[in-house]
Amino acid sequence: MKQIHFILNPIAGSGKNTLELEYLYSYFDKDNYKITIKKSDHKKHAIALTKSSIEEKADTIIACGGDGTINEVASCLVNTSIPLGIIPIGSGNGLASNLQIPKNIENALQKIKLNDQIKIDVGVFNNYYFFSNCGVGFDASVVKNYEASEHRKLSSYFTATLKSLREITYNDRLEVVINEKTFNITPFMIFISNSNEMGYNFSLTPKASLTDGLLDILVISKMSKLKLFLFGILFLFKKHHLLKEVQSFQTDALKIKSEKIISFETQIDGDSSSIKNNDISISLLHRSLNVIV
Repeated sequence: MKQIHFILNPIAGSGKNTLELEYLYSYFDKDNYKITIKKSDHKKHAIALTKSSIEEKADTIIACGGDGTINEVASCLVNTSIPLGIIPIGSGNGLASNLQIPKNIENALQKIKLNDQIKIDVGVFNNYYFFSNCGVGFDASVVKNYEASEHRKLSSYFTATLKSLREITYNDRLEVVINEKTFNITPFMIFISNSNEMGYNFSLTPKASLTDGLLDILVISKMSKLKLFLFGILFLFKKHHLLKEVQSFQTDALKIKSEKIISFETQIDGDSSSIKNNDISISLLHRSLNVIV
């Protein structure tokens, strides 16, 4: 009998998410499947729930939530034989969209039952895994302000973006090492992407691939307010690379270092995080996570 464990974030996206055993057994018959539902009730709780599911010999583990929930569940499954399933009920759902996993729960469950799998790349940010993207600078500020908002919807992202623009400051220069090339920059943002979508169909790295063994990097230097406005317009049309302040790279490893900063404000798969270090190392594990698509 195949064991499928569902890790549900009840407050993902619009909140008030539920899954009932009776409903799931209408897709997975009781003669062949044993279904377990676990609900997370705080940040990082999905990690503990997933680890317990692994100990309980789950055959498949399903993350039901947004990119943050997916990160917590998937981080426990890297380099294991247990496949990750996704029911995207978050706000952005960038990774699920890249993998063409439908938002409709019934259709997502049908895909899980078919159990077609691929292996995707996994990013490593110091000691943390990421599956969609991570960043230092402006995007980290937006995520932090978004997390402080009362509602998880597209308009909240725009509000968080405007707040971050008002708060923007340029301080220390950073040393960045990519493909054995070292340069110094006062950054607006350093964005590292494994996926071609951030959520809501927005993308800074439209050519990124989850399976090519490479990370797509944007290093964006300090810009005037006029250039920031132009950047925003070009971003909507995926033409932001036309600005001279925007440099694009592909690599499987990079380093970011500051002589002064002792704590980097970052975002990792849409969750804000403070990295208490002045040295960031980012690398890639090629095709090290099994995902049901």
